[in-house]
Amino acid sequence: MEKDIDRIPKNPDTDIVIRIDDFGGKLGLTIREFVKSERYTGFTKAGTRIPAEQFKAFKKAINSIDESDLEVTTEETKEETKEKKRGKQKTLKEETEEESKTEEAEESETEEMPEEMEI
Repeated sequence: MEKDIDRIPKNPDTDIVIRIDDFGGKLGLTIREFVKSERYTGFTKAGTRIPAEQFKAFKKAINSIDESDLEVTTEETKEETKEKKRGKQKTLKEETEEESKTEEAEESETEEMPEEMEI
């Protein structure tokens, strides 16, 4: 049994298909990408399958999402991008400083070691 519920365009070549199907003798909800191109037309591996016995939990989770949480203003997006860049730059700077400290410590250990004594 296959029953397409909806198709949501992702881009000009790809749709997200939501369908109820029977896979391996088990009924469930499949959410999968469907591509249309010169090389291949059909479902991709990208997607997921919700077993029928887990559908109520999935539906509850989806219904708990507040749509306003998905509405992002342009100003928020710009600020989040700046924050991420600052975080990455800081992390890179910290990593570089740690590497320098490690190298300095190794060099000082080498300098402080006494020469080998002959017996």
